[in-house]
Amino acid sequence: MVVAKKSAYEASRQKRLEENKKRMEELNLNKLAQAMHTPKPSPMKKVKPKVPKQPLDLSAVRRSSRVADLPPRTYKEVPIEPMGRPRSYQRRDLLNRVYASDENRMYAIESADDLQSGLDQDVPSFVKPMLQSHVTGGFWLGLPVQFCKTHLPSRDVMVNLVDEKGDEFETKYLAQKTGLSGGWRGFAIDHELVDGDALIFQLIKPTTFKVISVLFSSRQSVLC
Repeated sequence: MVVAKKSAYEASRQKRLEENKKRMEELNLNKLAQAMHTPKPSPMKKVKPKVPKQPLDLSAVRRSSRVADLPPRTYKEVPIEPMGRPRSYQRRDLLNRVYASDENRMYAIESADDLQSGLDQDVPSFVKPMLQSHVTGGFWLGLPVQFCKTHLPSRDVMVNLVDEKGDEFETKYLAQKTGLSGGWRGFAIDHELVDGDALIFQLIKPTTFKVISVLFSSRQSVLC
């Protein structure tokens, strides 16, 4: 009986390894991390003669083609949106909370660990399992303390989260509490994260994480 269980576990683990290998190839994560990690040599600077500055013609400022047809924006007396309430997300219905079983939770964690082991080890990363406090209610995401002390700034800064589609989400990192507050709520809701999921955070820049989500097994069968 023990041998049968062990064989089933090995078969399941081998299946996860193959799935993760295929997923890494599709996401091209190692090449992305290496490109972000390898510094580019700076070209030789040419000394240009100083030219007297001319008054800036605001009407001639180049604008992105995406906003070329929109009226100019003014930033005078515009209140800053509180980081605790990003965008216009509605409060989740707590009656519809998802509660992961221990088996599903462990599946997601082990799958994330296997996927992380195939990433570039020179790029710092960690696995973060999702709990109710991370994805409902308070929306506070505490990060590993030692990782933060080793790799993140010792002051409060804005940290970007880049998902697998390349979309960026700005979050507020609180150094003293070693966690993400403002902006994290929007990321969690946009990606429909629930209790039991696991995320891989890969620090591709000093204040930028590549975030890879791993759904627990029963959600994978529904969403895939």
